[in-house]
Amino acid sequence: MGQCPCFGSAQAAERERRAEADRRESEEARAKAAEAAQRRQEEFDKSAAGRAAKAQMKAMKESKTSNQGEPVLKWQMGS
Repeated sequence: MGQCPCFGSAQAAERERRAEADRRESEEARAKAAEAAQRRQEEFDKSAAGRAAKAQMKAMKESKTSNQGEPVLKWQMGS
Protein backbone atom coordinates (compact mmCIF):
# COMPACT_ATOMS: atom_id res chain seq x y z
CA MET A 1 0.00 0.00 0.00
CA GLY A 2 2.99 2.30 -0.31
CA GLN A 3 3.08 5.18 -2.70
CA CYS A 4 5.70 5.86 -5.25
CA PRO A 5 8.11 8.48 -3.86
CA CYS A 6 7.81 10.48 -7.06
CA PHE A 7 4.05 10.88 -6.49
CA GLY A 8 4.71 12.86 -3.32
CA SER A 9 7.10 15.16 -5.11
CA ALA A 10 4.53 15.67 -7.86
CA GLN A 11 2.03 16.82 -5.22
CA ALA A 12 4.62 19.12 -3.69
CA ALA A 13 5.42 20.53 -7.13
CA GLU A 14 1.72 21.13 -7.80
CA ARG A 15 1.32 22.87 -4.44
CA GLU A 16 4.33 25.05 -5.20
CA ARG A 17 2.96 25.87 -8.67
CA ARG A 18 -0.40 26.86 -7.15
CA ALA A 19 1.29 28.95 -4.46
CA GLU A 20 3.33 30.76 -7.12
CA ALA A 21 0.20 31.40 -9.18
CA ASP A 22 -1.54 32.76 -6.09
CA ARG A 23 1.41 35.06 -5.38
CA ARG A 24 1.33 36.37 -8.94
CA GLU A 25 -2.43 36.96 -8.77
CA SER A 26 -2.06 38.77 -5.45
CA GLU A 27 0.72 40.93 -6.84
CA GLU A 28 -1.38 41.82 -9.89
CA ALA A 29 -4.39 42.62 -7.69
CA ARG A 30 -2.26 44.90 -5.49
CA ALA A 31 -0.88 46.67 -8.56
CA LYS A 32 -4.39 47.21 -9.97
CA ALA A 33 -5.62 48.49 -6.59
CA ALA A 34 -2.69 50.91 -6.40
CA GLU A 35 -3.44 52.20 -9.91
CA ALA A 36 -7.12 52.65 -9.04
CA ALA A 37 -6.21 54.50 -5.83
CA GLN A 38 -3.87 56.76 -7.80
CA ARG A 39 -6.63 57.54 -10.31
CA ARG A 40 -9.11 58.29 -7.50
CA GLN A 41 -6.57 60.59 -5.83
CA GLU A 42 -5.95 62.44 -9.09
CA GLU A 43 -9.68 62.83 -9.69
CA PHE A 44 -10.15 64.11 -6.13
CA ASP A 45 -7.29 66.58 -6.53
CA LYS A 46 -8.98 67.96 -9.66
CA SER A 47 -12.41 68.20 -8.05
CA ALA A 48 -13.73 71.27 -6.24
CA ALA A 49 -13.66 69.41 -2.93
CA GLY A 50 -10.06 68.37 -3.53
CA ARG A 51 -8.99 71.89 -4.37
CA ALA A 52 -10.77 73.20 -1.28
CA ALA A 53 -9.12 70.59 0.94
CA LYS A 54 -5.72 71.44 -0.50
CA ALA A 55 -6.29 75.17 0.05
CA GLN A 56 -7.42 74.53 3.62
CA MET A 57 -4.34 72.44 4.39
CA LYS A 58 -2.12 75.14 2.89
CA ALA A 59 -3.86 77.82 4.98
CA MET A 60 -3.45 75.75 8.13
CA LYS A 61 0.26 75.32 7.50
CA GLU A 62 0.75 79.02 6.79
CA SER A 63 -1.36 80.15 9.73
CA LYS A 64 0.67 82.13 12.21
CA THR A 65 -1.94 81.90 14.96
CA SER A 66 -1.76 78.37 16.19
CA ASN A 67 -3.35 77.11 19.36
CA GLN A 68 0.13 76.40 20.75
CA GLY A 69 -0.67 73.15 22.50
CA GLU A 70 -4.25 73.98 23.41
CA PRO A 71 -6.79 71.34 22.44
CA VAL A 72 -8.88 72.19 19.41
CA LEU A 73 -12.06 70.93 21.06
CA LYS A 74 -12.65 71.52 24.74
CA TRP A 75 -15.08 69.46 26.79
CA GLN A 76 -17.37 71.25 29.17
CA MET A 77 -19.58 69.50 31.71
CA GLY A 78 -23.10 70.87 32.05
CA SER A 79 -24.22 74.33 31.02
